Amino acid sequence: MTHPDADQSSRDSDTSESMVDDDTLPCVLSFNANDPVGAGGLGSDALVIASIGAHALPVVTGTYLRDSRETVGHAALDDGAVAEQARLVAEDVPVHTIKVGFVGSAESLAAVAAFASDYPTVPLIAYMPDLSWWTDHEIDAYLDAFRELLLPQTAVLVGNNTTLRHWLLPESATKRHARATDLARAAAELGVPYVLVTGMPQAGDQVGNVLASPQAELASQSFERIDAAFVGAGDILSAALAALLATGSELTEATAEALQYLDQTLDHGFRPGMGRAVADRLFWAATDDGPGSDTDGSSPLDIPAPFNETKH
Repeated sequence: MTHPDADQSSRDSDTSESMVDDDTLPCVLSFNANDPVGAGGLGSDALVIASIGAHALPVVTGTYLRDSRETVGHAALDDGAVAEQARLVAEDVPVHTIKVGFVGSAESLAAVAAFASDYPTVPLIAYMPDLSWWTDHEIDAYLDAFRELLLPQTAVLVGNNTTLRHWLLPESATKRHARATDLARAAAELGVPYVLVTGMPQAGDQVGNVLASPQAELASQSFERIDAAFVGAGDILSAALAALLATGSELTEATAEALQYLDQTLDHGFRPGMGRAVADRLFWAATDDGPGSDTDGSSPLDIPAPFNETKH
């Protein structure tokens, strides 16, 4: 006997499959830790990727133990659970780009690298955060695994000038900064074709951001330094870049848009607690009466939602 709901269930399934075919968004698989402050991590990645006009596939690798003032530790998820999350979703949903944030352990980095090796045509955007809150032993083990396992599969390495300089050019650690092309050459020796370096010191109140290959600077933008200490900016930039590449933007164009988006999120930032500021990743969605609006009621940027201005 046929169940009375069987035909309806079949029709619902057919409709669902049709909708997937017609309305699929580009998907970004993000490996990252949970951030209870909401400044970075997976929560931030999901907001950023949605703002760009893509769909986030968040793979949790653990959780930061932090407030808005400082990070005191990290609780890592078992590397097998990290690998299984990614495997299951990627076998079901087409992945357009992979973003790797903080995964918490050398073992999880190995799991991420093994997963990425099964998808060699999918661009991987890797972000190296500041790890100074960790112990020296943990930092060394993490950086070694990142260098040996993940960098050979990385399309773009994103990081602050100071962080990348201390890691890629340790002999220059006493210098104030390194040229972006110097960092790109060091990264290229480890298999990375491009670096996106932020926080390049410049004259006056400007801070520079440069996309570079070993041969040349490919794109650069400077913004006025914001008089506030933020947490989560690197996660925002790398997630935006991954999402823009997933939508089909060319690398230099995606870099310019990702930097513009980051600058606007910081410009509309706020302090939710007693520590550092948090960027407003949904600044573009503010109503005339909401936070981020000008006093005359107009929006700071006349852009539609989602943020991505590239036409496809």
